Amino acid sequence: MLGPSAFSLEGRRALVTGGASGIGAAIATAYAACGADVAVTVHSRDADDVLAAIEKVGRKGTAIDTDLSTLDEVEAERLVSETEARLGQVDILVNNAGIIRRAEALEHRWADWRAVMAVNLDAVWLISQAAARRMAPRRFGRIVNIASVLSFQGGIRVPGYAAAKHAVAGLTKALANEWAAQGINVNAIAPGYVATENTKALREDAQRMRDLLTRIPAGRFAESDEIAGAAVFLASPAASYVTGSVVTVDGGWLAR
Repeated sequence: MLGPSAFSLEGRRALVTGGASGIGAAIATAYAACGADVAVTVHSRDADDVLAAIEKVGRKGTAIDTDLSTLDEVEAERLVSETEARLGQVDILVNNAGIIRRAEALEHRWADWRAVMAVNLDAVWLISQAAARRMAPRRFGRIVNIASVLSFQGGIRVPGYAAAKHAVAGLTKALANEWAAQGINVNAIAPGYVATENTKALREDAQRMRDLLTRIPAGRFAESDEIAGAAVFLASPAASYVTGSVVTVDGGWLAR
């Protein structure tokens, strides 16, 4: 019978990239509240608030300085190894970190395209591979990628971001196919519009906000905590037979 323990993460250790703010911080603190110790990656900012929240519920938290924009195979291995040295084996990986560059396609700079791909796609692949190399021998692992509703749509003035998020959805399915037999479930969450730093420019554009809110059946942007619930589910025993899925949390955006 399904009960509260089906959503427990007691005794698990999680690594959340970009976990100092926004969706990543919400997921990190939700995991801690459900019993997990949590490491977050940071770069050019501190993680004091999220670490305090993790420790407040009696779990262990740690922050690892990692520049995902220049990540390579060696650095990805170092990140996972350092996490395990501080917390113990990584049971759950959340590839959350992401950046966005807004420009008309004819004006979209190559440097911006590459920056978006490096953080939003290349890092997802490299860290997933490094983590799975350790998960596979243990025959257990949960990987949750943060995709987007732009994994299904083209968006406006964000060609690099849309391309990267489409690729994240495809990579999620490809890895799920290969790793399910080794006990590693790989899923993604596709948030709609969330009130984070990445959407600040949109929220400050009155006309664009009117257009967006008209299109969202829920009539508002999500809060980061509203994405965290899906991340808890996908990492929990309740989702033991869920793999290769892209779960939308979008206030009805794609149903419109």
